[in-house]
Amino acid sequence: MGLPGMVISGVSAVIGAIMYWAVTAQSSNVVQNHGFRLSTVGVILLIAGVVGFVVSALIFASSRRGVRPAPHSVIRETTDSSGNATVLHEEQR
Repeated sequence: MGLPGMVISGVSAVIGAIMYWAVTAQSSNVVQNHGFRLSTVGVILLIAGVVGFVVSALIFASSRRGVRPAPHSVIRETTDSSGNATVLHEEQR
């Protein structure tokens, strides 16, 4: 879900709106006694698209987090002139 879901839902809502208003405007004088009405399919697509867009937007908004650099560690080893070694381990987050 998230951003791709928002795009698909938006396209579905637009197609539903076009089917509802365009088909209703052209076929307002035609009586359909059987089959299904394209305007009804348009309303269903419009409602499903709006609901899907809202759900996808909520999921997208809740999944956004601040970008943090990956934690890494550094090991430093130094040797002085006497031959004594010192090891330092640092973890950076």
